[in-house]
Amino acid sequence: MERVVLGEGIDFSRIVYGMWRIKDDADTSAAHVQSKIETCLDQGITTFDQADIYGDYGAEDVLGKALKGAPQLRGQMQIVTKCDIVAPIGRYASKRVKHYDTSAEHIQSSVDMSLGAMATDYIDLLLVHRPDPFMDAAETGAALDALVTSGKVRAIGVSNFRPWDWSLLQSRMSSPLVTNQIEFSLGANDSLTNGDLAFHQQHRIKPMAWSPLGGGDLMRQTDALATTMDRIADDLGTDRAGVAIAWILAHPVGFMPVMGTNNLDRIRALGAAADIKIDRETWFELLEAANGCEVA
Repeated sequence: MERVVLGEGIDFSRIVYGMWRIKDDADTSAAHVQSKIETCLDQGITTFDQADIYGDYGAEDVLGKALKGAPQLRGQMQIVTKCDIVAPIGRYASKRVKHYDTSAEHIQSSVDMSLGAMATDYIDLLLVHRPDPFMDAAETGAALDALVTSGKVRAIGVSNFRPWDWSLLQSRMSSPLVTNQIEFSLGANDSLTNGDLAFHQQHRIKPMAWSPLGGGDLMRQTDALATTMDRIADDLGTDRAGVAIAWILAHPVGFMPVMGTNNLDRIRALGAAADIKIDRETWFELLEAANGCEVA
């Protein structure tokens, strides 16, 4: 599995295993979660994506129980997690309204809770989950820098940020922001033309792609895109998922797709997409089928 260097001493697997739905599995036992982790590690997928809010603020606990039962796994993994979404569920059930909180107090508290939940003394990458329209950039930036200095967090990034959100936060930090996790797939490709990927290439930022299979929609569709994907999949000896991920991996910005499934057989197949090569014409053929029109 290819490695992606995001900063000094920070390198991740090109494909990331997403743990968004890990608490939804019928089996959340430590042994079963360990099997998922080991299945990823066996194919070189060493980076695992979490967030404090996943599983109604319970997904990190599921991972933590697995790591308590097999602490030797932690040194083979890079853990990504996120903070700043406060929803009136789980630990925040008493809150009146869903909101974002990028105050220093909340960020520090969230990180401490994540560390405890996941049974680890450091987080490899902390992402600010959503742009906060009420953010005090100086306060937020200083809090994030302090986490890096303390050793609780090795690197900082963001999620769902537009270029101006990124630039504002980075202007108040001494630590570099190393990635932006954005929605990207054949079915959600606005960032190709809205300036997001141009900004990332300009600044040599390798983004992560969440929902790279469109939440599973790309696997269920019966339209022209589905027909095109199936034909190309047959030509390449793969399936729709392999084509969809290979299309993302082919883009020169250097995407890291975040792929999540609770099915062990599907987890075993995640790494295969990294070996599929999509040429330029095939890439545009898929884009045309996804958008319903050829490029201008």
